[in-house]
Amino acid sequence: MDSRRRSILIAAPALALGLGVMREAAAQAKVPENDPTATALGYKEDAAKVDTAKFKQFVKGSNCANCNFYKTKTPAEGTCAALGNRLVASKGWCSAWVKKA
Repeated sequence: MDSRRRSILIAAPALALGLGVMREAAAQAKVPENDPTATALGYKEDAAKVDTAKFKQFVKGSNCANCNFYKTKTPAEGTCAALGNRLVASKGWCSAWVKKA
């Protein structure tokens, strides 16, 4: 086996691992309120700031932490399946909210 081929075979697993880590980091980016999907869902980092006139389905006491789409990462934030498994604030809210069973 020539040295070029050997180098590729040795580097391939490291490259694959690096791409996986980069994809995970991108998936864990915190969702800004002005993100197009977040805006469409009315996402707010603080449920107390939700426009209840616009989002009539808002239920007092609902937030990301008690939503079915939310998975806790830290006490302050977790991932949301409705927002592409990106990080959201635990005290946030969006119109995709579904009470945890």
